[in-house]
Amino acid sequence: MNSEVHGSAELDPASFRAIADLAYRESGLTLVEEKSSMIRSRLRHRLRDLGLSSFTAYSDLLRSEAGQAERRHLISALTTNVSHFFRENHHFDTLVQEFENRLPALRAGGAMRIWSAGCSNGQEALSAAISLLEHTPDAAKLDIRILATDIDPEVVQFARNGIYPERFMRGVPEGMMTKYFVKDHSDDTEPHYKVRPILSDMIRVNELNLLSAWPMTKRFDVIFCRNVVIYFDAATQSRLWPRFREALSPDGILFLGHSERISEPGTFGFECTGPTTYRPQAP
Repeated sequence: MNSEVHGSAELDPASFRAIADLAYRESGLTLVEEKSSMIRSRLRHRLRDLGLSSFTAYSDLLRSEAGQAERRHLISALTTNVSHFFRENHHFDTLVQEFENRLPALRAGGAMRIWSAGCSNGQEALSAAISLLEHTPDAAKLDIRILATDIDPEVVQFARNGIYPERFMRGVPEGMMTKYFVKDHSDDTEPHYKVRPILSDMIRVNELNLLSAWPMTKRFDVIFCRNVVIYFDAATQSRLWPRFREALSPDGILFLGHSERISEPGTFGFECTGPTTYRPQAP
């Protein structure tokens, strides 16, 4: 079936509603009808890859038992993976201050755990590791671990590979690029930068749906969940805040994106301590 057929397929209202309902159940994504043209554009390649001629056939597949694997591709196509190094840099300044406060305990054998929830291509977790290493060059020898998770299997694999095209390196000073990345010219189209082991050894990257069970058993000292909950409705956010509270150590920190807020944070056991920065309330 040629690409013109796939390209001309219309996203009818019934198929849109079926896809939107499934996306909400699977991942908490809220899709509005005003975005139907964008959704159609993002999903056309899935119809082409599957050899389907209509969104009706695609929505039928998604709802069938045979379509369970396709649901992961659906979420991957619908999620927006926009990130860059040291985005909202004030959070990394706060991270370094927190690290400095914990440094004596770390040198005495303590541990520090950081979670990048919704890690996209991995720049956030790498920015955290670089920030700590810039402050304390031997930080990699301490018991510091960074968990990076995302619902999208494609960006999880990208982050695991740790190879970034030059256009992805915006925000990284030249000195840091030399120190923490190896430049690769083997690709004729664009230089690439491979993450050095001093960074990658501090980070573990896993696929995780925030609406599913969280397998982590230890609490985190710092959680980054930035520009993720903006895609969730208020009800879904209200279900997540207590879970983040439970996942944080009593003196931990939760960072949200610049346009995200916890409405009435005290209701969920948080207090706001800085721009989009939250700590658990004292008992």
